[in-house]
Amino acid sequence: MVSFRKAAIIASVFVIIGAVLQGAGTSHTLGKLGSVNALGGSFTVALAAAITVYTMTKFALPVSTTQAIVGAIIGWNLFTGNPTDSKSLSQIVITWITGPILGSFFAIVLYIILKYIKKSARIHLIRFESLIRIGLIVVGAFGAYSLGANNIANVMGVFIPAFQLHALNLGIITLNSDQQLFLIGGFAIAGGIITYSRRVMETVGSSIIELSSEAALVVVLAQALVLFIFSSSGLSSLFVRIGLPPIPMIPVSSSQVIVGCIMGIGLYKGVKNINFRMLGDIAVGWIATPVASGLLAFFSLFFIKNIFSIDVGSYVVPGSSIIQKPAAIAIGFDLSEAFRYILLGILISGIISTIIYFLYDRKRRINLQKSEEKFWMNMK
Repeated sequence: MVSFRKAAIIASVFVIIGAVLQGAGTSHTLGKLGSVNALGGSFTVALAAAITVYTMTKFALPVSTTQAIVGAIIGWNLFTGNPTDSKSLSQIVITWITGPILGSFFAIVLYIILKYIKKSARIHLIRFESLIRIGLIVVGAFGAYSLGANNIANVMGVFIPAFQLHALNLGIITLNSDQQLFLIGGFAIAGGIITYSRRVMETVGSSIIELSSEAALVVVLAQALVLFIFSSSGLSSLFVRIGLPPIPMIPVSSSQVIVGCIMGIGLYKGVKNINFRMLGDIAVGWIATPVASGLLAFFSLFFIKNIFSIDVGSYVVPGSSIIQKPAAIAIGFDLSEAFRYILLGILISGIISTIIYFLYDRKRRINLQKSEEKFWMNMK
């Protein structure tokens, strides 16, 4: 329904927007799990999680970045003697279970509603497919926004306690230090989407269960809703105002949620449609990811500290501030100013590249249409 290149561009743009505008809430939860209070430790923890995710992705498994970074943070806690906050850990682990269940529930309900609308409206099949294509682009953008908002904590959250930039004024918007880190992380996620995500997309899109166009729309929308719910501070505040408990701002495993959504569609259609062997491979990846990431972080921290004599963090006195901004490494004005121009250059390059792509794609479609018209004229 949508080409990989078009899907990747849409996802890249909106994942950056979601990360910058709404990424702070889930980062705070990871900060409570373990405050990595040295830049060397932040780098090592992030690298351990990245290597784990890279290795799993190499085998086309939709591995959870949330599990990878949680495992790496626990590895840092063990190495430095810091306690792991049990409340934050239990909240995160619970979402590893409830996220797929909630995604499955949303997918089934949305699929039933969409089938009812399709039957009641009596839309011509060609018109319906056209609307589904537009819908996929819209919900894909929403899904990417929610992904950036919820999962940017996995990428940049460990750097917040140990890193601080001056506020960056871009004219129409001013980015604080955390938002600048989220922006860098958003660009990194976008780079990964464009360059390295195709095999995992194919695994999720077709290897678990063959999805129809309307099922694909429902799956993406259901996943986006789950991620948005656990990253929206406004929705959480609304729950409090009406007398309900607040929604925890937790980085949810997007891979688990999307698999749960697909499982929901599979269960609704019939268990025989599900590829349980593929699900078994994915489950093994989910179990192995936090363990591998934690062990890799622990031994990497030992290596970095003792071989290179780099400060990787220290014991945090109980009751002290979780995020110690005054002790963070402050980056000078000149570097912050340089970052401003680098950022503007990246934004301008991205906008120009996107425009060129859509112009090229439009030209290609026009040429294809002319070729088809010429073919049918010759046939006559």
